[in-house]
Amino acid sequence: MGRRSPSRRLQAATAALAVAAATGVILTVPEASAAVAGGATGYASQNGGTTGGAGGQTVRATTGTEIHAALCGRASSSTPITIQVEGTINHANTAKVSGDSCNTAAGVIELKQISNVTLVGVGAGAVFDQVGIHIRESSNIIIQNVTVRNVKKSGTPISNGGDAIGMESDVRNVWVDHSTLEASGGESEGFDGLFDMKDNTQYVTLSYSVLRNSGRGGLVGSSETELSNGFITYHHNLYENIDSRAPLLRGGTAHMYDNHYRQLNESGINSRAGAHAKVENNYFEDSKDVLGTFYTDAAGYWQVAGNVFDNVTWSPKGTDYNPAGPNPTSNTTVSVPYAYTLDSASCVPDVVARTAGAGKGLLVSDGSCTPQTPSPTPTATATASPTPTPTPTATTAPPSGTNLSIGAGADGSSKADGTSYGNVRDGSLSTYWSPAGTTGSVSVKWGSPTKISSVRVREAAGAGTVTGWRLLNADTGAVLATGGAAGTITFPATTLSKVTFEITGATGTPRVAEFETYA
Repeated sequence: MGRRSPSRRLQAATAALAVAAATGVILTVPEASAAVAGGATGYASQNGGTTGGAGGQTVRATTGTEIHAALCGRASSSTPITIQVEGTINHANTAKVSGDSCNTAAGVIELKQISNVTLVGVGAGAVFDQVGIHIRESSNIIIQNVTVRNVKKSGTPISNGGDAIGMESDVRNVWVDHSTLEASGGESEGFDGLFDMKDNTQYVTLSYSVLRNSGRGGLVGSSETELSNGFITYHHNLYENIDSRAPLLRGGTAHMYDNHYRQLNESGINSRAGAHAKVENNYFEDSKDVLGTFYTDAAGYWQVAGNVFDNVTWSPKGTDYNPAGPNPTSNTTVSVPYAYTLDSASCVPDVVARTAGAGKGLLVSDGSCTPQTPSPTPTATATASPTPTPTPTATTAPPSGTNLSIGAGADGSSKADGTSYGNVRDGSLSTYWSPAGTTGSVSVKWGSPTKISSVRVREAAGAGTVTGWRLLNADTGAVLATGGAAGTITFPATTLSKVTFEITGATGTPRVAEFETYA
């Protein structure tokens, strides 16, 4: 891990927050906003989309125990459910509940080894007081219109991990929207991150939310070598009075647009260890070193456009401190596979103030800086267009030419004991990589962009066989091809630095002997 600069002590939470904590006064949310409005945006709209509990039962909960009971009462761990939450969730009313469709724990909202769940604040509002929401080995999760405050990793009470919302271990497709995440200090006061993603978390969007009064806004990746996370979108959020990590990106791709960053005390968007950040139409105000690679010499990259820098100061460059300013320019190009609407940066402070956070009626911008009730699906614009999924050709015939995987790098989402990612590009059919189960992903990566137009996935005998897969441009998240049985896959020539073979189904634990790539 890179070293951390000394964290200055944050100001205490505002007087209004203190009053709210003492009195329990929460802004009223219209009953019309009780159900999830609009649809997932950004990267959460990719990889099959994020729909949460749509189509399932809707239940009410006023305690953490009731939330757990709702999860445990489903027919299976994937049965869709929408849990409407009203009231204050705390340690005293959050107990472990057991069942075949859940895996819960006391003192924390545990969304573990489950899928197809929506957690939405209704009525007078939902406040998770010193109780974090932790997502583990789960997919298709929506969290909307909730406040999570003062979650600690040390001190009393202790909430597992210390993150307001934390995602870890093979998490896919999470949309957090119109939520307020708050702390009352930094690490020395016992707090950790507000919005963290680790250990193969992908396809996440944080939108119309408020993150404030914390030493750490959030991270993507727990170390310089933990690079399995990515495809994260942050839009129309307010980051206020944050020391650093707004966010910290270790590898992966992230898209930040139309966010308001105010009082970033030490550093802001920290792109490092090969991360690629698309940073456009944001408003940075009264802050320091809002973009760059900080506390490490492992470079990250950024594409900038349309941002406003209002009273932003920049430090000199050093061996492990590389601010993008004082005149930020792009050092890479980042493409995204979804459509989105850009507000002008000049109006971002106003529109974010009127729409972001819990208790705002789920209002969104219309793309012209005017709040409105969200339409069923996000409005597309010409700023970007979805990348169509090409029709793949899967055969057993080997491609011609040189196998570009030999000598390249490799990583992945998980692996069974005794296997290695590197076994898929060593030219030997006697070694192999296996996921820890029937699903997982393995990647081939190069130090510079490389053009490929076909891959060949060769399986070793003696175990399960692949029955479903996706081939991904790991630089952008775009799907290059999908199919059933493994073999030779062709697609339009694509220049990328990393390509991922994601196994979505198998008859047992599969063995990938070689993941060959060809121009």
